[in-house]
Amino acid sequence: MFSPVEGGAAEPAWRRPLMMDSIRNLYNVGRGPSSSHTMGPARAAKAFLERVPGSSHTYRVTLYGSLAATGKGHLTDQAVLEVFGDRHVEILWRPDECLPEHPNGMRFESLDRGGHSVFQWDAYSLGGGAVLDPSSPAGPPDRYPHDRMAEILEECARNGLAYWEYVGRHEGEGIWDFLARIWDVMQATIRQGLETGGVLPGGLGVNRKAGGFLRKAEMATRRFRSDALLAAYAYAVSEENAAGGRVVTAPTCGSSGVLPSVLYHLQNTHRFPATDMVHALATAGLVGNLIKHNASISGAQVGCQGEIGTACAMAAGAATQLHGGSIRQIEYAAEMGLEHHLGLTCDPVAGLVQIPCIERNAHAATRAVSCSHFALLSDGAHKVGFDDVVEVMRDTGFALPSLYKETSEGGLAKVYKS
Repeated sequence: MFSPVEGGAAEPAWRRPLMMDSIRNLYNVGRGPSSSHTMGPARAAKAFLERVPGSSHTYRVTLYGSLAATGKGHLTDQAVLEVFGDRHVEILWRPDECLPEHPNGMRFESLDRGGHSVFQWDAYSLGGGAVLDPSSPAGPPDRYPHDRMAEILEECARNGLAYWEYVGRHEGEGIWDFLARIWDVMQATIRQGLETGGVLPGGLGVNRKAGGFLRKAEMATRRFRSDALLAAYAYAVSEENAAGGRVVTAPTCGSSGVLPSVLYHLQNTHRFPATDMVHALATAGLVGNLIKHNASISGAQVGCQGEIGTACAMAAGAATQLHGGSIRQIEYAAEMGLEHHLGLTCDPVAGLVQIPCIERNAHAATRAVSCSHFALLSDGAHKVGFDDVVEVMRDTGFALPSLYKETSEGGLAKVYKS
């Protein structure tokens, strides 16, 4: 999936399953600030402790590449140590080394009393909380028979299906209860973020702004009010994430404010029924799953275009569906949401998911609504397809130098002066 050689080395054969798995593996509930740097490592630590034979005198966890470069700011060590509890754990940081499959590599070892490794297990955090075990031949269960938007669009057009109905056919009825719970968590996170003030942890002195934005939005003119509300909701989620609060990966923690803010704003504005919101989440999940399957949602692998760009595409498609758009208009909105984030670097200041991450969530939310409006103005016909943009995003991401892929070595992270 990842090669430390710049310029796009061949990808390992396991990188992409034969078919897409469930959107249940896209929407994950957990604590921030990072799905790849906190949720993933915590899950990997739990998996390791289930695999390690017997008890051990001590343990060693080595973090590589992006995990090591920005892990302290992302609280990777805290997430891992919390899983190990009162066991003795040594954590090593190797930002200049990468394991072969992905920049978010981890090596877990159990050591004897002489400090010698008696059991070793490597794992990779792929983004969105997903963890890869290269030693296991079994990948995620196949769920969908199609893995291209063009194929799905054709299938839906031939059978008169909406995207959400297509999702329901392949996920099963239980998906609606699952998505209803996801929507409940998203709304709760927004409300919590709007009600909480203070300074975010990490040392940058970033004050929470969501509540203030909401108060200003309530006094704003109609034209300004919409953008202000979107910003308030996006900041609410992103600030909760930065503080280690409970969020839904959509598709990641770092981009978790985009989709909930757009859906929350549209529901409050138009009073859509709860079933419409759940169906919108299904369509958004399908968009995100296609990008995850055919490219990447990992900032450490393809830059922020894979996180914020994907979130914007998901939100744009969902918003278009809520406004009654056709399946072609929904595809067009999602395509624009991703296209206009191509090349976006991942350069978190001090390795924290705060600057520029929080602000980017708000801007992506307003752009998602704009893409939806633009698609609704059209008949859905356009020259560059969604699948084409996903391919370009993937190739662009692999071509980016590593300093622009969640290492905090370049971009804004390099020039920022506190």
